[in-house]
Amino acid sequence: QVQLVESGGGLVQPGGSLRLSCAASGFTLEPYPTGWFRQAPGKEREGVSCISSSDGKTYYADSVKGRFTISRDNAKNTVYLQMNSLKPEDTAVYYCAVVGSYYCTDPDYWGRGTQVTVSS
Repeated sequence: QVQLVESGGGLVQPGGSLRLSCAASGFTLEPYPTGWFRQAPGKEREGVSCISSSDGKTYYADSVKGRFTISRDNAKNTVYLQMNSLKPEDTAVYYCAVVGSYYCTDPDYWGRGTQVTVSS
């Protein structure tokens, strides 16, 4: 079965850290740029960070630059999002997706999401 499965979300205090994982099964993620999106209640889904397929080029939304780091381990067929210095406004459902480019364009195949809640 072809799928993307996100994990690693949870409840964390402001200033804390989480690492999200996006594991692909049923297909090889390596040829595809991949990224993370998020959707907060009442807001549109937005691109957070994306990474190219092979040369490590990355994109970050201005709101997360310097706090989030995207990486991929093609041997494990997994993409990660390390999130540090979390803020309440980072609260959202986080999705991973195969995208058209590392600028987070043309998201195509989606996971089901993982909830991140930043609250004291």
